[in-house]
Amino acid sequence: MQKKQSKKQGRQGEKLTSLPPSLIALASGILMGVTVAPVGAWFLAWIALAPLWVLLVTSSKPKHQFPPAFLWGVAFHGIALSWIRGIHPMTWLGVPWLPSLAITLFCWGFITVLGGILVSIWAAVMVRLGEQKSWLRVLIGTAVWCGLESLWSAGPLWWSSLAYTQSPHNLVILHLGQLSGPNAVTAAIVAVNGLIAEAWRNHTHTENAERISSAASAPLWFVNKYLVTGVGLLISLHLIGFILYSRPIAQTPEAALKVGIVQGNIPNRLLRSSEGFRRAEENYTKGYISLANQGVDAVLTAEGALPVFQRNLMTTALVAAVKEKGVVAWIGAFGETGRSYTISLFTFNSRGEIVSRYDKAKLVPLGEYIPFEEILGGIVERLSPLEAHQVAGAANQIFDTPFGRAIASICYESAFPEQFRYQAAAGGQFILSSSNDAHYSPSMPFQHHAQDIMRAIETDRWSARATNTGYSAFINPHGRTLWISGYNTYETHAETIYRRQTKTLYVRWGDWLTPLLLISSGGLWLFQKR
Repeated sequence: MQKKQSKKQGRQGEKLTSLPPSLIALASGILMGVTVAPVGAWFLAWIALAPLWVLLVTSSKPKHQFPPAFLWGVAFHGIALSWIRGIHPMTWLGVPWLPSLAITLFCWGFITVLGGILVSIWAAVMVRLGEQKSWLRVLIGTAVWCGLESLWSAGPLWWSSLAYTQSPHNLVILHLGQLSGPNAVTAAIVAVNGLIAEAWRNHTHTENAERISSAASAPLWFVNKYLVTGVGLLISLHLIGFILYSRPIAQTPEAALKVGIVQGNIPNRLLRSSEGFRRAEENYTKGYISLANQGVDAVLTAEGALPVFQRNLMTTALVAAVKEKGVVAWIGAFGETGRSYTISLFTFNSRGEIVSRYDKAKLVPLGEYIPFEEILGGIVERLSPLEAHQVAGAANQIFDTPFGRAIASICYESAFPEQFRYQAAAGGQFILSSSNDAHYSPSMPFQHHAQDIMRAIETDRWSARATNTGYSAFINPHGRTLWISGYNTYETHAETIYRRQTKTLYVRWGDWLTPLLLISSGGLWLFQKR
């Protein structure tokens, strides 16, 4: 009887793993892809990597594991970044419909393939570790994944980390970012998935008559040490996050700053026209005056709110209103650097004078500059609405305002936590995020908001976020959204934020966890090998 049960369960285990590996990997990659907006099934991130892990460590033909790993990466990053399709059509930029489609598919495909390559490199390491002990494999797998994400995020093409699958829904686990940045969250996700995978592997490899005989008293899955460890780790990490999440936020009156936001709602197709500028000037000036009359201390506008150069900015109605009302304004426009221009955020004091300027340092590849321009310049037309040459701002800028030093971010920079960490370590007391997401599909602005939530938590700062068409928002240091705008709407809103001078462990030390994982796992691997 026990032999029959053993054979039956053995066939069931074999049936589960007899599906085509590529199909299993593709399906689990899709599950990871739907963890972010527009679906937002964040909880799937804690199991979606496990099937690929099992495939890699149980493969009898390591060379055959490249396609499944590549497909997993393509599925995850392709779905997560599907909002890129929203840039088509670009007829408002003078790009014909068919070339616009080609450029859009190239952008989407290129970044998706990069994601597939990243996962394939990780898979090559995991296959190599097939004969290692499970605990060491989990440690190395976690370390290598974090290392690869760190390497990718150091370049210009970065958005879809595993960590952002938890934002904005799982604020508790996102507080691990205060310890070592987003890679702390990524490490947690990879480690839990790895332990679940090792639990499954242990289950299928140790199934025998002895376990069958004890099944009546204790189901196998409840006594598997790797599963118990995985569940324990998941609970423990959430408890740590909850402790950080539960800390009270000081809100002293002397640190209060009432900030107003204007969401101008100017479609990108109008930006190049005189009508577009007229509407932008009218909407932002009207919004500024309304907020000034409400008694705000300062007003924040979107990226490129007034699409004019700095020399022309001083003659606009908005700057005239600043001089009249005497309320500080942060205005998005174009700065000038020699014969080139920058996307900039200007601080106007109560007298209508420019007292500081922040230049966008992280430009959107293909959208704002052409990588390898000597090669691609003749193939891909620059998508910028201006004819001049756009350049990036300096890497380590500080942004002083009449209210103290701020942490400034323009659009795409929200995906780069080091930009925020550096400014927080340099004394930034609150976050000003200015963006224009009008040329993407609606899921992108929500993902962008999720990125800003992570940055607010990691730096322990209040954040004011102004966009052109949505989603503008106010976020507290625990990542709670105090207010969020509608999409494709004209809106103004005022909220009180607070200046803070705290420094999280991440702000002080940066991402110390990844090198620690790499060094410790590498050392243990060498020791085990010897």
